[in-house]
Amino acid sequence: MEYNSQKDLLIISEYGRNIQSLINHAKTIEDKEKRQKTVNSIANLMTQMNPQQKNLLEYKDKIWRHIFSIAKYELDVETPTGKIPSPEDERLSPDPLEYPKRNSTFRHYGNILKSLVQKAISMEEGPKRDAFTKIIGSFMKMAYKNWNREHYVNDEIIKADLKKISDGKILVADDVSLDSLLNSVNRKSYSRNKSNNHRSNNRGSNNRSNHGRSNSNRSNNNRNNNRKRR
Repeated sequence: MEYNSQKDLLIISEYGRNIQSLINHAKTIEDKEKRQKTVNSIANLMTQMNPQQKNLLEYKDKIWRHIFSIAKYELDVETPTGKIPSPEDERLSPDPLEYPKRNSTFRHYGNILKSLVQKAISMEEGPKRDAFTKIIGSFMKMAYKNWNREHYVNDEIIKADLKKISDGKILVADDVSLDSLLNSVNRKSYSRNKSNNHRSNNRGSNNRSNHGRSNSNRSNNNRNNNRKRR
């Protein structure tokens, strides 16, 4: 008996030892046309091992790269793309992705705030820009309260932060209130709670009404039974 530990190491274990043996056998075939047909059949067999990905072009390229890797790049055949894999391909690594550059200050307002501020700066001065600036300030105040509910925040703090974030290009008048979004959220919450309480009260009334009807029905049944006994 020959143990696996006594055999050659598997280069890519996911395909198993039989695939590796077939590829090593294909290397010994002298006839180029026969060798090409044999390797094509091996590639189809490897594709059938993962049928859900057989229609992906990238997966087929991956199969052929694995074939050459298992053959230690000592295989003289053509690939469907015409590109012959080389040992250098295994050492290639993708370029590192750059992390997005985000401002570490005012993170509690969220990343969308920067886009809103730039949009406001690009707008012409006038009522439309003033209204949009007020919305930005209201959003900042709501975001601040969600970030730190225990800390009191007033409009002056938000206006100062907005001025600093926009490099002084966006200013909110002193008499402008920034509670519009908060008031809207509070009204929706109040309406939702009121509706839930109303439904709860209706269920309680229905239960009491049903209980009263049940008691009345029991009393009527008792009276009818008493008449029958007489």
